[in-house]
Order: sequence, then structure tokens, then C-alpha cells
Amino acid sequence: MIYKVSFVVPGRRDVGGIQNIDQEPKPGDRVRIGNQTFEVVEVTELMPPRGDFAYLHATCKPASSSSKAT
Repeated sequence: MIYKVSFVVPGRRDVGGIQNIDQEPKPGDRVRIGNQTFEVVEVTELMPPRGDFAYLHATCKPASSSSKAT
């Protein structure tokens, strides 16, 4: 399954985007967006999966400086 994920950081218009990833993001996961690391806070299904694709929206927040992106 390929997950098409819309990553959004509330209050940050300069950060975000859509990424194709192999694993479904879950709250607490760390992601790299640009050159910064963020923590996934909430994941919402945008529409039911179609074929090999799932469409998700992930709300993120800045991760603490000690966190590592996966």
C-alpha cells in the first residue's frame, strides 16, 4: 500500500506538503518536512483506499530537539 499523505503544521504556512510513503503514519511518529522534524499529532482518512493507494491527512507539530525522524 502506498500512503499519499497531506502533512500540515497549523500556524505554519511555510511548511507542509504531500508525500508518498510506505507506512501509515501514526500519532507520535516523527517526520521530516524540508529540513525540519515534526511530530504527527493526528491522522485522518480523506477518502477510502483505492487500489494500492490510501489518502490521509496528518496534522503535525514541531518535534522537540531531542527527537529523531524515521
